[in-house]
Amino acid sequence: MTTPELGLPMTVPAEGLPSRVRIHEVGARDGLQNEKATVPTEVKAEFVRRLAEAGLGTIEATSFVHPKWVPQLADAEQLFPLVRDLGDLSGTALPVLVPNERGLDRALALGATRIAVFASATESFARANLNRTVDEAFAMFEPVVARARAERAHVRGYLSMCFGDPWEGPVPVPQVVRACRALLDMGCDELSLGDTIGVATPGHVRRLLAELAGQGVPTDVVGVHFHDTYGQALANTLAALEQGVTTVDASAGGLGGCPYAKSATGNLATEDLVWMLTGLGIDTGVDLDRLIATSVWMAEQLGRPSPSRTVRALSHKE
Repeated sequence: MTTPELGLPMTVPAEGLPSRVRIHEVGARDGLQNEKATVPTEVKAEFVRRLAEAGLGTIEATSFVHPKWVPQLADAEQLFPLVRDLGDLSGTALPVLVPNERGLDRALALGATRIAVFASATESFARANLNRTVDEAFAMFEPVVARARAERAHVRGYLSMCFGDPWEGPVPVPQVVRACRALLDMGCDELSLGDTIGVATPGHVRRLLAELAGQGVPTDVVGVHFHDTYGQALANTLAALEQGVTTVDASAGGLGGCPYAKSATGNLATEDLVWMLTGLGIDTGVDLDRLIATSVWMAEQLGRPSPSRTVRALSHKE
């Protein structure tokens, strides 16, 4: 047990938890894609740079989805070159989302070395988000993943609606496991299990992770992506850590949601996550003060206060 510094929680380690967690920062992509007003490209680039300076080693930079579907990220070709050098300067990983082979072409042409595809565990959301069935979406992603791997790019497979779907209700665990196996079998290097509408609870999280492990999915390729719709994101994260997960998605300032799932509120705030992990003695490499300053700055650009409770508590801004 250590004495807390000003602005940091007391460190009280708990048994059975990882010593280090990799935060997959999604604020610049998942966080900003749901904004009504388009954020200037230069502001996005500065956001990514400030996040890197705060110690975040993985920052999802943008999406190469057609501008018609996600107009807020229509500047991917302009943005990525402005931040690409962070990989050489600080070793920051800059994954980008690609929806299909055309998106992959655009990303690879700009030197992207980490890409992500975005699948669904449910038919309803696959239709709403991709205008395809689940199987049709997997068929679309197979050549994308194969080509990315051939180019020696790291591939992440997002799987949305892993716990609940606004049209279908609770999602059966075996259905999610089958989708996870499909993504791994096509060549994805890692998975991100998405609680897209924020309905998961810790028991459900433990059950899914245990079933994945039982079906031969190693924990070290699994990340978790929780939304805080019902205030469960941190509790669910802790449950995942107890099951051996060491990669957690989070969004600086709690930005984000899902444009195709209206009941989805903000992502787990990176600051709230870092506060909890710091208290547990888990290393993240993140400077909380610099991260908070970054989120306060970004909130000013967006013209509203940060949803993150930690940002509000430590910045004294309501």
